[in-house]
Amino acid sequence: MLYPILPLYLKSIGFSVVLIGLLEGVAEATIGLSKGYFGKRSDSIGKRVPFIRFGYSLSVIAKPLMILFVHPVWVFFTRTLDRLGKGIRTGARDALLSDEATPKTKGRVFGFHRGMDTLGAVFGPAIALVYLYFHPGTYKTLFLISIFPGIIVILISFLLREKKKEKIEHAGSGSFLSFLSYWKTSPKIFRQVVIGLLVLAIVNSSDVFLLLRLKDVGLTDTYVIGVYIFYNLIYAILSLPMGILADSMGLKKTFLLGLGFFVITYFGMSFKTDICIYLLLFACYGAFYAATEGVAKAWISNIAAKDDTATAIGFYSGFQSIALLLASSLTGLVWYSFGPMYAFMITAVVAVGVMVYFMTIKPSSVVSTTLNDQ
Repeated sequence: MLYPILPLYLKSIGFSVVLIGLLEGVAEATIGLSKGYFGKRSDSIGKRVPFIRFGYSLSVIAKPLMILFVHPVWVFFTRTLDRLGKGIRTGARDALLSDEATPKTKGRVFGFHRGMDTLGAVFGPAIALVYLYFHPGTYKTLFLISIFPGIIVILISFLLREKKKEKIEHAGSGSFLSFLSYWKTSPKIFRQVVIGLLVLAIVNSSDVFLLLRLKDVGLTDTYVIGVYIFYNLIYAILSLPMGILADSMGLKKTFLLGLGFFVITYFGMSFKTDICIYLLLFACYGAFYAATEGVAKAWISNIAAKDDTATAIGFYSGFQSIALLLASSLTGLVWYSFGPMYAFMITAVVAVGVMVYFMTIKPSSVVSTTLNDQ
């Protein structure tokens, strides 16, 4: 409900496109490493649910706080607090999903999760769209309304149960950056895959810029939110089918298919066009995430040892967040200096390079699972 109106709200209180890019980047990077740390902590103590519950609770509390003051320091603080909640829960939540799946069903399990998660990103913005239609520009009220579904989230988290796991003594909690040592002990294929994923993340800036592009070409708030709802609907509908496809066709091939949709999206967004073309491009963007978001985590969980699942996912997710700092900040600067066409075109060109890189990873390099051509 809040994500598509966030850039609109920030612009209404005086944030420039550069400052919005910096905000999104800093918020992600500041808590990025926490994903690795708390993922390793989850593996170390053998528990997932406490991290999931606390992480969601922190995000629920942080979002409404953003409207108390409009000073940039306060906005940066509350946005970072929100993302910290995500950092705490991500590794443990994905490891819990992995624990309930087998190597042959990872794609559909993560795909189902992404589909259900994204349905919330359909219904929430739909509520915002209807509200803003009758009350244009009253963004702060939506932040207050978000408290109520947030409370429901916290209550539902108490229904979670998990299988009892033994502590993994060798993992240890260590210092805040101790999870970085996983890079040396991780399988070679893990390092190969993560390098490609992180290069893509460095140019895959926040979705905020895609929404700002729609505003840049003259679309109203109603159209912007409507297109965002459409994108998430495509994402939600395709997530499970793409997961099933990944289980049958292979994780790598499905990921490459998704990258193709990504390239189409960013090449297309480089140009000013009409609403119908933008709808098609956002449909491609939804297909990209459906074919890559869950698949990437399924891929990583399959090439990591079972006892290191949360650490591996947390390691990747943490550095992905840091990459987003670079992506959002650089995109904002390129946009400001040269215009949106160059910002989106550069992203598309780098994505093509990432596709070529993943094609060089041989199927035989992907071992330790029963999946073919991951």
